[in-house]
Amino acid sequence: MRRPVVVNALWGAVALVLVAGCSSGTTEERPGTAPPTSVSASPSSPSPPSSPPAAPSAGRVSVTGTLTEGLKSPWGLAELPGGDLLVSSRDERTITRIDGRTGAKTVLGEVPGVVPGGEGGLLGLAVHDGWVYAYLTAASDNRIVRMRYGGGEGDRLGPPEPVLTGIPKGFVHNGGRIAFGPDGMLYAGTGETGRTGLAQDRTSLGGKILRMTPEGRPAPGNPFPGSVVYSYGHRNVQGLAWDPEGRLWASEFGQNTWDELNLVEPGRNYGWPEAEGRAGKAGFVDPVAQWPTSEASPSGIAYARGAIWMAGLRGERLWRVPLSGAERSGEPEAFLTGEYGRLRTVLAAGGDRLWLVTSETDTRGTPGPGDDRILRLEVR
Repeated sequence: MRRPVVVNALWGAVALVLVAGCSSGTTEERPGTAPPTSVSASPSSPSPPSSPPAAPSAGRVSVTGTLTEGLKSPWGLAELPGGDLLVSSRDERTITRIDGRTGAKTVLGEVPGVVPGGEGGLLGLAVHDGWVYAYLTAASDNRIVRMRYGGGEGDRLGPPEPVLTGIPKGFVHNGGRIAFGPDGMLYAGTGETGRTGLAQDRTSLGGKILRMTPEGRPAPGNPFPGSVVYSYGHRNVQGLAWDPEGRLWASEFGQNTWDELNLVEPGRNYGWPEAEGRAGKAGFVDPVAQWPTSEASPSGIAYARGAIWMAGLRGERLWRVPLSGAERSGEPEAFLTGEYGRLRTVLAAGGDRLWLVTSETDTRGTPGPGDDRILRLEVR
């Protein structure tokens, strides 16, 4: 049973529609087979300890309130300067501004060219230097676009400009998370769209983590000259986060056995489809943590208070993975299990605070009154 949530959000939606998209979506994460340049990582990936050291004093997380509710298929979340939030609707193709104090909603517009279907639609968001970046599914591909946005009251999103096109699209394993790293470069997690061979093909953008300049060019220092590919051998990356030392962490959907949390380093091969979870195979990087697919189905991740926090969809829980540098320092611990349903995105809000987005209206959940919502969390 999920705990009822007290709503403290003001409903103030004002629709400012820009242009139209089309279609709708079904299924989600894991049907076992698919249908017809200042911060740099070290050159080699440390192996997770076979016997993790004793955990530090356990962290805890609690829900301190609901910022807003009544969201439909929320997916991406990004914070604006000043503390307000932007949230994307995968299936409705809209971006909504949420007042970070009151929860009041303002629909900024519908992003043109989005074609929802299955796991595709309007997905990850990022904010950088007056632009809103979005990962979206178009008619022929997945792509990253950016739109000018001043961030003031009454401002509209500008028309989308392409940043990177040609990312393979699929009904499943569609990736979609984007984020700016501490080096000022834009990173994207992509899926192999059910075509497993794409993950090992370094000429394909599917099944990869990509790194690019804000304009979409290959970032300086990338491991493969002239390519935006940063790491490969991924099945479906939907979570990206950095720790205070600039190390990149990523969550990844497994197929039938193991979901993963990986420490990502440039040019490394993370094994899919030859390896799922810890395989100990030469040439492949083993995950730092792994879970049975029924307990995770991980989407967004965030770093706070010495740990990675990972949102679980099928698992309906928030995982804490304590870290000591590049290694796990204790066993993963689950919070909020079954209390709020499917969990899609978690975002660090500074200090001991997190934002958490539920995902009951994504066609795979069981929506209740108020779904979907953004929750305020406190880590202690």
